[in-house]
Amino acid sequence: MAEKTTANIGFEKQLWDAACVLWGHIPSSEYRQVIIGLIFLRYISSAFEARYRELVEEGEGYENDRDEYTAKNIFFVLEKARWAKIASAAHTPEIGVILDDAMRAIEAENKSLKNVLPKVYASPDLDKHVLGDVVDIFTNSIDMSETEASEDLLGRTYEYCIAQFAAKEGVGGGEFYTPASIVKTLVEILKPFDNCRVYDCCCGSGGMFVQSAKFIKAHSHSRGHISVYGQEANSDTWKMAKINMAIRGIEADLGPYHADTFTNDLHPTLRADFILANPPFNYHPWNQEKLVDDVRWKYGLPPAGNGNYAWIQHMIYHLAPKGKIGLVLANGALSTQTSGEGEIRRKIIEDDLIEGIIAMPTQLFYSVTIPVSLWFITKGKQQKGRTLFIDARKMGHMVDRRHRDFTEEDIKKLSDTFEAFQNGTLEDVKGFCAVATMQDIAKQDYILTPGRYVGIEEQEDDGEPFEEKMTRLTSELADLFAKSHELEDEIRRKLGAIGYEI
Repeated sequence: MAEKTTANIGFEKQLWDAACVLWGHIPSSEYRQVIIGLIFLRYISSAFEARYRELVEEGEGYENDRDEYTAKNIFFVLEKARWAKIASAAHTPEIGVILDDAMRAIEAENKSLKNVLPKVYASPDLDKHVLGDVVDIFTNSIDMSETEASEDLLGRTYEYCIAQFAAKEGVGGGEFYTPASIVKTLVEILKPFDNCRVYDCCCGSGGMFVQSAKFIKAHSHSRGHISVYGQEANSDTWKMAKINMAIRGIEADLGPYHADTFTNDLHPTLRADFILANPPFNYHPWNQEKLVDDVRWKYGLPPAGNGNYAWIQHMIYHLAPKGKIGLVLANGALSTQTSGEGEIRRKIIEDDLIEGIIAMPTQLFYSVTIPVSLWFITKGKQQKGRTLFIDARKMGHMVDRRHRDFTEEDIKKLSDTFEAFQNGTLEDVKGFCAVATMQDIAKQDYILTPGRYVGIEEQEDDGEPFEEKMTRLTSELADLFAKSHELEDEIRRKLGAIGYEI
């Protein structure tokens, strides 16, 4: 994966800092639409203008032929919606109306975007002076002479802003964003290949697809190609995904509209090579009562009060004969025995589908702090009858007081561990990784918590004899207890002096 340049990082932050002036003028959901819409408009306009110049130079008179653009997966943009028109009107009172009209014109010319683009710029609540300043940043900070590089910059800027939205919106941000390091970990372990089918049944803003496409491009010595299928229940999030795919030039079938995956499966016959997903944790209610006899519940009817095993079985149902799944789940799914979930898990394990489980550290998500695990489910495993367990709870680093992230080295370590397991060359590392047989898992009552299999990390011998160490530690603990009692007495005296008793 290419590293960001200092200039690129500067642009992303510059755009974000300038756009943050809009906070307080409009609701956060509309604020998100404003920025996403501008990024998209700048992207498709730059791609169109580059192709337009090519056609003019060819001199065949085809520069206004829509087919010359759609054949290259480029959106056709009418003159009224091109960035030059937007930029020239940046500091006029009409800028909001011009932007809304541009969005409508693009939708009218490109049916796949119907009812997708935001039309919020003419809102009286949106400060037009600030909006003009943001338009200026898009105009002046991107060198369009290198079209491919500038398009990639806009794509990364979109991802950067999505991450910032998630952080800003807290719990709500979890509905559309999976942290990049988690997505990269899934993709680096699954290793999607060129011309594969990739599916995400709760795709959010489409981050799984973007990272899969990046991986394929990096490893196929070409632009690479994937067939993308997705579904999303939230209307605004579905639109974000559609825009994300358009910015990245990824042809994606996300369905004609947003829809609930369980009750309205938009890809009923799909069998995917790779499924990547971060479904809502412990999702309920999920309309179990409407789906009691559904064909997807091969291993048992999931309980109405928790959708974890409904998601798992939905994905297994949509998996190709040699397909692989990588998904994120709350840790409770590893060990629950309630409402038939333990029995469903046992049947999945006995079908030899669980290739690996990674226990992840806390504080990786913006929306929740609970610990999660990564599940890797594979049809036709290389190591039949064996499952890899990894305890990664001590990995990663704190990027601020609330959030943890994985480094590229962390991700590579996990990916290399999986690869060694698949090749049959992995040796167990106490406290980190272990390979368990199906019999080993059965002895643990089919519980998949990695700690049960990897054990506790061996401590280095510091040379201090055991008896001496125990005596020293016991003495230190006694001293701490004594100090705590002294503090309690001091607190009581001070509270008593002001008339309080405890």
